[in-house]
Amino acid sequence: MYRRISYEQMMKREAQRRRRIKFVCGLLMTAVAVGASLALAVQTLAAPENPDVEAEANAKEEPENMAETISGNVAVPEEIEKEPGVPLVVIDPGHGGEDEGCSKEGIWEKDINLAIGKIAADKLGRMGYRVIMTREDDTYVAKEERVENANVYGADIYVSIHQNIFENGDVEGIETWYTGEESRKLAQLIHRETIKSTGAVERELRGDSEFHVTAETEMPSCLIETGFLSNQGERERLSGAEYQQQVAEGIVQGIELYFHPKTMYLTFDDGPYAENTGRVLEILKTRNIKATFFLVGENVEKNPDMARRIVEEGHTIGIHCYSHDYEKIYESVDSYVQDFEKAYQVIKDTTGVDVKFFRFPGGSVNAYNKAVCKDIAEEMTERGFIYFDWNASLEDAVKNPEPELLIANARESAMGRQNVVMLAHDVVYATGICLNDLLDEMPEYEVKVLTEETEPVHFRME
Repeated sequence: MYRRISYEQMMKREAQRRRRIKFVCGLLMTAVAVGASLALAVQTLAAPENPDVEAEANAKEEPENMAETISGNVAVPEEIEKEPGVPLVVIDPGHGGEDEGCSKEGIWEKDINLAIGKIAADKLGRMGYRVIMTREDDTYVAKEERVENANVYGADIYVSIHQNIFENGDVEGIETWYTGEESRKLAQLIHRETIKSTGAVERELRGDSEFHVTAETEMPSCLIETGFLSNQGERERLSGAEYQQQVAEGIVQGIELYFHPKTMYLTFDDGPYAENTGRVLEILKTRNIKATFFLVGENVEKNPDMARRIVEEGHTIGIHCYSHDYEKIYESVDSYVQDFEKAYQVIKDTTGVDVKFFRFPGGSVNAYNKAVCKDIAEEMTERGFIYFDWNASLEDAVKNPEPELLIANARESAMGRQNVVMLAHDVVYATGICLNDLLDEMPEYEVKVLTEETEPVHFRME
């Protein structure tokens, strides 16, 4: 998976490449000047390199290139070229060589970093990722060189592994650092998954890192400190192969979720409502997220501009009902259909959309419709409509909900599922207030809109 070449060799190859380009450009310009055939220049471009010329050029190479060498060896992949759909991951075991990092009782940070890094790189390689390690043995590689190589190779992410130390031996746990919003999701996922895989104490996730490896990388990056060597228990665990495996597994799982997230279909019921729906739309627009809105006909009549805005901003709309009067709607199949058709026409006249999706008020099975739910579902399916229930919810359809509780409800009800249809209500003030934080708290999910190809979530009908 890897081979090792010296930094001097890397610089020499780059210098050779540049000389060849310069040499060919000169030939082309000369050919044009004297009226020679362009084909001659092209043949020269394709011709093998002249070993005598190359040897002479190498001998004359300026020594200042060698002065740029900061360390001895660097681990690089066999193939640097991009492979479509295959992420290139840099694993950076911090410190190395004479830079030993922190230590306690004969346990050195550089050794633990390398052990965890090797395990993580091996796991990622077996999963199909392309991986570069900034070092594969006890070698000193300056941080500037590590970052420069990652930038040159166009890596997709950069993960630096470190340990911590503190004068108080009772302090323990995992801290993760990042710089800038582009790296937040990566840091969150690695932080959360490593805590989950190890059971370690959760310490801070910091977005104000000034570390060179997070500030100067041109790709999303983070630095994880997987424990405190000053804490006896944590030091002993970090020295053991089993715990190192657990740490590496968390890092790898965080990376996997970053590149292959789960899916959340974010859905909103009961709107549109002028103020709160507008707040929700602003958040979604800022985050470039599309959602699905199940509209109430009466509210569309009251807020037609907001209904049109939902469509204009690229969101999907469905029908919830017209009146939201459960007793009237669920009196019979005919009464449901009458309410539905009225909502359908209002929404079409207002937005121009022929709606295909709908959501039963209260869900397909509720206390009001048990006698008719099957018949309604069959009737609407025969008419070509698709209904969606949900398998996770903010539980925000209550009086004066607390935003923090809504976020907790969403996370708990999602239960880590691969595909989540999340129920929320855009008419609820607290929902708009907590939406940004909710999305931040669930970085493992990519938000998508419902489509005709989406597998519907249905409640079980008896």
